[in-house]
Amino acid sequence: MPALRPEALAEHLSRPLSPLYVVHGDEPLLVLEAADAIRAAARAQGVTEREVLVTHQYFRWDEFGLASGALSLFGDRSLVDLRIPNGKPGKQGGEALTRFARELDPQGDSLTLITLPLLDWATRKTAWFTALSEAGFVIECNAPELARLPDWIAQRLARQQQHAPREALEFIAGHVEGNLLAAHQEIQKLGLLHEPGELSLAQVEDAVLHVARYDTEKLRAALLEGDAPRCARLLEGLKGEGAAPPLVLWAMSNEIRTLANVRGAMDGGQSVDAALKTERVFGPHQGPCKRAAQRLKAGGLRAALLHAARIDRIIKGLERGDVWDEFLQLSLRLRLR
Repeated sequence: MPALRPEALAEHLSRPLSPLYVVHGDEPLLVLEAADAIRAAARAQGVTEREVLVTHQYFRWDEFGLASGALSLFGDRSLVDLRIPNGKPGKQGGEALTRFARELDPQGDSLTLITLPLLDWATRKTAWFTALSEAGFVIECNAPELARLPDWIAQRLARQQQHAPREALEFIAGHVEGNLLAAHQEIQKLGLLHEPGELSLAQVEDAVLHVARYDTEKLRAALLEGDAPRCARLLEGLKGEGAAPPLVLWAMSNEIRTLANVRGAMDGGQSVDAALKTERVFGPHQGPCKRAAQRLKAGGLRAALLHAARIDRIIKGLERGDVWDEFLQLSLRLRLR
């Protein structure tokens, strides 16, 4: 089948789904968003069950064969979510994928989603990738060139009904230095701090370089270390400075979500270093995040994310509660060593 451009994916997913999608690229954020869109479309079209398989050194490829072959035995439609973090299935995996693609029923009810990192030219010429490309849709999600990054930011702002002048867009692009995940976080922050509509350059500069950002960075570091007393002091300081609760929640929930993703990948057999790379955790931040992911359990991190969602409802006035006390309680969930 012909390759499917990322910008055409939304319109494509409004129609009946193909039985196979392969998503790869050099930008994990865009790969994740494309895969999320496919999963959401599958749920909307009646796919009620999903089995996630993450390949690793000791992965047994017969699990993939059994998962993809067993779906027709049940009445409910299901999705096999196969993730190949290193992009190299090996000889056994390549044979399994080739066999799967050649035996795939284009009219069948089963769906398969395969996600990979960016593939080099040699991998794209392999028999298994060629077979997958012929049997399903391939979506390549790469980061936009730096010159196009302001336009990409403008499109993202438009999704939350916000607009900004060109100089503000270029300011954000220059601040994030090509890191799409950082750009995504700054855009989310603007959505939390400002109502829909036109943003000024001053508002963008203030949000991106807000003085409270430095305290929230310290708060994120304290969260990773499980340092509850320091979290309490920082939260008290942020409250006294009049920091916006949505900004504090954004800082805390982003850290917890990253840890949950890393811990989930580790539990699926992936190494902690590979999981951190997938989540774009680099530099000085990598060591504390690694220690926290090894210390904490998936169940506790899921509970923390649910707690963060409750705080969001409190901030929006949908539930009653003391938001700053809830922030403290949320930080205590990550104190265990």
